[in-house]
Amino acid sequence: MDCSSDEMNQKLVEEAYAAMKHAYAPYSHFRVGAALLTKEGKIFTGCNIENASYGATNCAERTAVFKAVSEGYTQIERIAIVSSSHQKTPPCGICRQVLAEFMTENAQILLADKDGIESYTIKDLLPESFKL
Repeated sequence: MDCSSDEMNQKLVEEAYAAMKHAYAPYSHFRVGAALLTKEGKIFTGCNIENASYGATNCAERTAVFKAVSEGYTQIERIAIVSSSHQKTPPCGICRQVLAEFMTENAQILLADKDGIESYTIKDLLPESFKL
């Protein structure tokens, strides 16, 4: 992709907002969207999908990651996350561990809201991730 880093970040945020529209959140009414970029330049999106059995709920970040991995893409360069709260929404602990499994060392986690984008690495958000 021939985009600057800032342009790509903005594109991912826009894709995350588009994905958020598909969230299935009848219980919490808290909608989340995510869009990730693989090392190969492919974009995958995801939304949160709730279930009456809360343990069966899947977060937007994991939805996007699982879509990418199921298509053979296992190296994530960056992911943008947005939510209906209109506040920057960091990934939950389970999502942080899943991201740690597939993100490259300097990959960016982009948290966006109306005030802009903040960037973190997985090491910022999960300094001692579980690794084999």
